[in-house]
Amino acid sequence: MSTFKDLGLFPEILKNLEQAGYQTPTPIQSQAIPQLLQKKDLLGIAQTGTGKTAAFSLPILHHFASEPLKVGPGKARALILAPTRELVTQIAQNLEAYSVNLGFKMAVIYGGVNQNPQIRSMLRGADLLVATPGRLMDLMNQGQVNLSQVEVFVLDEADRMLDMGFINDIRKIERTLPKKRQTMLFSATMPKSIASLAASLLNNPVRVEVNPESTTVDRINQQLVRVDKKEKPNLLRSILEESGAARVLVFSRTKYGADRVARDLQKHQISSAAIHGNKTQAAREKSLNHFKEGRIQVLVATDIAARGIDVDSVSHVINYDLPQDPESYVHRIGRTARAGREGIAISFCDQTEHDQLEAIEKLIKKKLPLHAVYSSPVPDEMIKKANLVTPAFRPARHERPAPQTAKKPAAEPAVVHPSEMRPGRRLKKTTATTLAHRGTRHH
Repeated sequence: MSTFKDLGLFPEILKNLEQAGYQTPTPIQSQAIPQLLQKKDLLGIAQTGTGKTAAFSLPILHHFASEPLKVGPGKARALILAPTRELVTQIAQNLEAYSVNLGFKMAVIYGGVNQNPQIRSMLRGADLLVATPGRLMDLMNQGQVNLSQVEVFVLDEADRMLDMGFINDIRKIERTLPKKRQTMLFSATMPKSIASLAASLLNNPVRVEVNPESTTVDRINQQLVRVDKKEKPNLLRSILEESGAARVLVFSRTKYGADRVARDLQKHQISSAAIHGNKTQAAREKSLNHFKEGRIQVLVATDIAARGIDVDSVSHVINYDLPQDPESYVHRIGRTARAGREGIAISFCDQTEHDQLEAIEKLIKKKLPLHAVYSSPVPDEMIKKANLVTPAFRPARHERPAPQTAKKPAAEPAVVHPSEMRPGRRLKKTTATTLAHRGTRHH
């Protein structure tokens, strides 16, 4: 399909898409929407950034606009489950943009905040219910939510759901749904556990697969650096100081590690914040908003907390620690190269992470190119290739955000604007400069 109009969507939805700047469907949208408009079940294999939220949202809105139905108290017509608060919020924001002037009632349910407003939103009933499994189960057990009227069930990022241990909740929730319904399951990867779940939930589904190699991953310059574990902080600071990149997403394996990395960067006057499951919802939203606005250069995240981070202008993803689960690598690097842009994904690999590296390379079916070997001390001859940072990502002067007032670090790392930063302790000039600028002249 060449345009959204060709898909035959409800006129008000088409107007909203036009106002939101949507022009032509992405591959998953053009393949999935016609099938979903026929009310078929669907198994979608696509990573974040391919447009899958619109792929499942638009058919739901079309059907509900074409077939209005009164919703009873505590009930919902569509249930969309997602693994994290951030992703639930992002889906809800997209639904709001697509459904302007359609008069749909929506409820958003997730943990980490007071449940009373969520209970009140369900008292009037909801056409669209977007939720995380844990809090939804809590409210169901309290008798505040009844899923007997659900017509459409969507399970988004199913592989991450299973990684986070939600499988039992999902099974319990599914058993309360009507047998006659439309079901959609989306996942970036397809391990045996997801195939088994899909077989139990879906009825004769259409399978739509958008191959990452032909979409986002194709625009990502993936790079590997072998580094002594104790030198990771120095290497990270070198890259950040020399690159001038405005938005960098750094992944840590643990919550403690994320806090430690953020503190080290703040200590060296590199603006940063950590985001993970132990942070309050308000703190997470504050850090994410500062990152989106360019008030901090670096967001350090764990895999779980990063779900739902939807920032188009992330130029670099740095895997400070390689993930234990190789599928997480695909999710991580998909945070860059959004909205048609290119991106760089740099993976640090220390002497304890060889097994994780092998698992990642087996999953993506290729070797990560080795661009440097970084140890302490760092003789220049050990740098096999240096292609880590592309000067093209340095923001133009007029695009750099206005200065903000620096604050002393508190329990939460203070936000310090890049324009206020003083150079921290640099490594040998040959190391930092070589890593930052040698190579990539063709970019």
